[in-house]
Amino acid sequence: MSLEHPFAQYVRILGKGKKGSRSLTQEEAHDAMQMIIRGEVEPEQLGAFMMLLRVKEEAPEELAGFVSAVRSEMNPPQGLQVDIDWSTYAGKKRQLPWFLLSAFALADAGYRVFMHGARGHTHGRMYTQEMLAMFGIEACQDWQQTATALSRDNFAFMSIEQLSPKMSKIINLRNIMGLRSPVHTLCRLLNPLHAEHTVDGVFHPAYGPMHQKTAMLLGVKRGLTIKGDGGEAEIKPDSDCDLQWTFDGEYQTTEWPRYYPRRLVKQELNLEELAGLWRGDVEHEYGEGAVISTLATVLQLLSDQAPEQSSAAEYILKAEEIWKARNKAKFSA
Repeated sequence: MSLEHPFAQYVRILGKGKKGSRSLTQEEAHDAMQMIIRGEVEPEQLGAFMMLLRVKEEAPEELAGFVSAVRSEMNPPQGLQVDIDWSTYAGKKRQLPWFLLSAFALADAGYRVFMHGARGHTHGRMYTQEMLAMFGIEACQDWQQTATALSRDNFAFMSIEQLSPKMSKIINLRNIMGLRSPVHTLCRLLNPLHAEHTVDGVFHPAYGPMHQKTAMLLGVKRGLTIKGDGGEAEIKPDSDCDLQWTFDGEYQTTEWPRYYPRRLVKQELNLEELAGLWRGDVEHEYGEGAVISTLATVLQLLSDQAPEQSSAAEYILKAEEIWKARNKAKFSA
């Protein structure tokens, strides 16, 4: 008789039926993901494993184990520090990625921002890496380029293709499986430079608490998950927004008030307006509201005040000041 494949135990744990199956422990999840990264898993096993997790929905302990395994392969240099880890994996569809201008404004104000993401896994979306090219910003290919970009601009972007080629391949199985996999979630939580402050976005409300409970297991000091436009970490300025927080080891939830009292009419997408708004060449009511609102939530994250004990209006005012003081010539054509 042939011996059972070592990875079969993890498929069995998840798929043994309603009464026999359970979630993986954090240690089991770590070991399973390490096998996947090392290429020790058959394609059939990988597909079954990912879809069983998808149907069950990932547990925070599983995500924390997955993240720790992927991190162990990244090897960032010691001493490379950032203020904010900002993940961007969803892509935008209905609105331009205004959150990029929020990140640029933070960098312009002196905060070190590390952004990471994926591209191309869902047709018809605008991905951060392509949008950054409009500002003359190239994705970093390694940690040395990342360190250089952060020293020069306080901003750096690295694709999951460089951070973890194996995770990139699994993300791009979406069109084969017809569904997203847990890798879409765990990549948002990677925080490879162990920043004290993390920002990520979700589309489905149920994933917000999952993200922050995972962040707590991973030791994140202060994390923010935004139920944002298209699943990115971007506040809709014309509607209230749910926020999920990790604050010094505690989970909190708040509602961010709308910047505009009325709903705005959707405009045609014009990519040139993204850089134009930064330079002050164009006016875009929705865009400016999204930039200021998103910037304000991150400023609250960076503060020493607990979310429940601080006022959104205070951070909106600070965001407006930073936005007004930005270096408009930074991305001149």
